[in-house]
Amino acid sequence: MYRKAMTSLTVLFFMMGFITCLNDILVPYLKAVFALDYTRAALVQFCFFAAYGLTSLPLSKLIERVGYQTGMVMGFVLAALGCVLFYPAVIWHTYALFLGALFVLATGIVLLQVAANPCVTLIGPAATASSRLTMAQAFNSLGTFIAPLFGATFILSSLNQATQATAVVVPYVLIAGVLVLIAWGLSRLNILGMESKDTLSQSDWRVVLQDRSLRVGMGGIFCYVGAEVAIGSFLVNYIKELTHLSEAQAAPMVALYWGGAMVGRFVGIVTLKVFAPARVLLLHTLLAIGLVLVSMRSNGQLAIYAMVLVGVCHSIMFPTIFTLSIRELPEAQAKKASGALATAIVGGALVPLLTGMWADRFGLQEAFILPVLCYLYIAWLAMRAHRGVKREGLAVADNA
Repeated sequence: MYRKAMTSLTVLFFMMGFITCLNDILVPYLKAVFALDYTRAALVQFCFFAAYGLTSLPLSKLIERVGYQTGMVMGFVLAALGCVLFYPAVIWHTYALFLGALFVLATGIVLLQVAANPCVTLIGPAATASSRLTMAQAFNSLGTFIAPLFGATFILSSLNQATQATAVVVPYVLIAGVLVLIAWGLSRLNILGMESKDTLSQSDWRVVLQDRSLRVGMGGIFCYVGAEVAIGSFLVNYIKELTHLSEAQAAPMVALYWGGAMVGRFVGIVTLKVFAPARVLLLHTLLAIGLVLVSMRSNGQLAIYAMVLVGVCHSIMFPTIFTLSIRELPEAQAKKASGALATAIVGGALVPLLTGMWADRFGLQEAFILPVLCYLYIAWLAMRAHRGVKREGLAVADNA
């Protein structure tokens, strides 16, 4: 039963990563087709990730009623509907319709996130939760690695001839078909076996949000997702500015950015078992700060590869922040906490938008100071968590 559950969840995480990262191709594509500035191009990510802030808590309540598995099936169907809505957006050649379709698509992804993250955390031993969630996130990163290559081949390659954004129709309709097939297959399985509506959390939201580690963790998720999405969203344009390559030629570097996160997550499966998760998180965060600052103060290949390597630093951030945030909560409250943490993914909407506004005013290279500020918060979170673990260890030793 455990293997069946993990296999199903890894497929789910792969598709979430693939769909989410395809936005990094949509940003430069729609920017060119609709002649947008950086601020308006960032509305792609804003509408997508705003769904996390607006729908995570209501969808958490839905999960309580219908269960994890039914919630995931519904999430796949809703995401498929969002993909299909790209067709009328192309027919009417309206940027606002694209943004609306992305919001519907994102709402489906939010439903998948709210159901999947606590599943991975709770189906096995608590001591290996970070490692287990990191493994699932590694397959998420496999999706993010493949998506830019897919987008470069089927979307960006036709950019010079595109005037109506028609290149997105076939890829997104194809994705919709795959999502419907997955939803159908998932509906025929019994992943958690004993799951029922009655086993889901009935804890009060106010009780859950009183936990300070959870509130700090929400800030960490906000900053991590915001920084990661801001860099990924503008990386194609960043490379184009520094090298004068076309969007299609620059897209494979985005694949390397996300591929670094994938490799780092597979390594993280081991390192998070051997070393304290908070210490691993702090090291990765400090490396990310250093690499972004090097890129901001460099030119050419050094600036590009330094920024691409930041993807490796991102590898263990989400699963580690997530598990550190809920480690002190009982299982019933942890399920609600997952919805609260998913709400914080709205950082992927706000930080890229602010980065785009900064880029329009001061230049794209200077705008990456905003991800650095996000990493500084995560570094503080890691140090705080590490001190908390040390205090717990001393308390256990004293009681012994």
